[in-house]
Amino acid sequence: MSLQEDHARKPDISLNIRTVGDELVSDGRISQKDAEQLSLKTRRKEQLNWNPIELIGEEMFDDLTNPGRALDVEALTIWLAERVKQQYVRIDPLKIESTTVTRVMSYEFAQRHQILALDVKDDEVVIVSAQPYIHSWEATIEQSQPGKILTRVIANPADIRRYTTEFYTMARSVNKATAAGLKTSSLSNLEQMLELGQIDQMEANDAHIVNIVDWLLNYAFTQRASDIHLEPRREKGRVRFRIDGVLHLVYELPAPVMNAVISRLKTLGRMDVAEKRRPQDGRLKTKTADQHEVELRLSTLPTAHGEKMVMRIFDPDILLKTFEQLGLANEDYARWESMVGNPNGIVLVTGPTGSGKTTTLYTSLKHLATEDVNVCTIEDPIEMVEPSFNQMQVQHNIDLSFADGVRALLRQDPDIIMVGEIRDLETAEIAIQAALTGHLVISTLHTNDAPSAITRLLELGVAPYLIKATVLGIMAQRLVRTLCDNCKHQGDPDPDGWKMVTQPWKMKMPVRMYHPVGCLDCRDTGFKGRQGVYELLPMSDTIKELVDENAEIGKLRLAGMKEGMKTLRLSGALKVSAGETTVSEVLRVAPFSGTQ
Repeated sequence: MSLQEDHARKPDISLNIRTVGDELVSDGRISQKDAEQLSLKTRRKEQLNWNPIELIGEEMFDDLTNPGRALDVEALTIWLAERVKQQYVRIDPLKIESTTVTRVMSYEFAQRHQILALDVKDDEVVIVSAQPYIHSWEATIEQSQPGKILTRVIANPADIRRYTTEFYTMARSVNKATAAGLKTSSLSNLEQMLELGQIDQMEANDAHIVNIVDWLLNYAFTQRASDIHLEPRREKGRVRFRIDGVLHLVYELPAPVMNAVISRLKTLGRMDVAEKRRPQDGRLKTKTADQHEVELRLSTLPTAHGEKMVMRIFDPDILLKTFEQLGLANEDYARWESMVGNPNGIVLVTGPTGSGKTTTLYTSLKHLATEDVNVCTIEDPIEMVEPSFNQMQVQHNIDLSFADGVRALLRQDPDIIMVGEIRDLETAEIAIQAALTGHLVISTLHTNDAPSAITRLLELGVAPYLIKATVLGIMAQRLVRTLCDNCKHQGDPDPDGWKMVTQPWKMKMPVRMYHPVGCLDCRDTGFKGRQGVYELLPMSDTIKELVDENAEIGKLRLAGMKEGMKTLRLSGALKVSAGETTVSEVLRVAPFSGTQ
């Protein structure tokens, strides 16, 4: 029997409002009265090829078998999968190789049958559908994928429609851009002098490249990405998103297309498109689909296979968040507010790149920048443009350093000065001079914890008496992923992990801890968003007595702990006990010390 004959024996039955409603009543999920409400109001949309699951989901009927829960589209899709005994899946676009799955069938075929390929393996092809009783397309897929088992799964029909359009639109733009004949060397950076004459032929402003760039940016915004990495390779370039601190591979582009995309972004960021031998910085402002303004900071780096670009996404609305929303609350917030509330002195924020220092600084300055205060900043580069600050950028090409910038700012009658980073003795000394002459200086250092900032200043050559006279306090911070409120569940505690994060505090272990599960809201990761964990060290008289040429980090830390300083791990432990994060997440970001 041929494939066509085999599938012809299975009659195609399309889901409709009446039959789905009757089956929901039969399973006790909705009442007969609810089912009767579905007829006329949804008929028009059903004629527009909407799936009945979507139409019923819009009504948000109460689920009679799960009091307090509504039968939305996702719940109805899960119900349908269980009823027809097919696997239910959530479509996670970050886990799908769209360039591969779009080759399985044409866009017209996928759209006509409301199906989408999710995975293509050596011996299997996985197809998602929301019409489990339609089989006519199966023979065509099996013929186009000889020797492979066809596995059917069920997913949210709205997701199928959305991602079908997105995947095929992106694939079409990539294919047309490739067919346009973009030329580049696989080692374009190493052969840069030969390639400069071909910049005009790269067609970075070609409509297909514009579409790819627009898709990537909108995709990053919808996925809550904080960074976009464009990484050229010999044959295919990689596009990766950093989401909640973790990198995810999103797409692979042919090398010529990747270079054209980067050229397009360099043009938008007002960077020198022809210069590929030196790192460059740029910025651009755009809007999301809902007209929400977003700033992006662009950075390029020459590599063996071409320019690598990283775009950091800054959401201006983050400055509207409270410190409690950022994770700084209770006595820690009171200490921080006391530090930055001083009229003069130096407050330091420490931590590695990506630990949230910039957000803390900007949020603090935003609260301090009232009409009767002059707030000036010197940054490298300016992260976010904020109207309430007077911002200046370091310009190394004209010898405008942090130290030179602070000297200039001192002649601008400032009340508060923010120095992007103290990197050398010259910058440290001019910051101290500003603090001694009646200004509040807020800056950052790259150290592992708060006590290390004092020894770092001593290593730079700052005199101990100047540290005692000017430093008001130090805050170290990290970002931990927070558990998704929609799906986290209570589970057994982790005694070994708890002991590691609370030594030597001997905190009582919570009876139950929350653990990640995974749902639609958090893209099956179990985590959604991040919060800060903080270590605040006020410069008390006890701490000042320990500041000399031979100051020891261990003694400084112990003294701080005796005065109420919570270490990063202890701060994380409090969030674990509050059900906001996990022990493993705290151990991942917070450094270990002997007096932890």
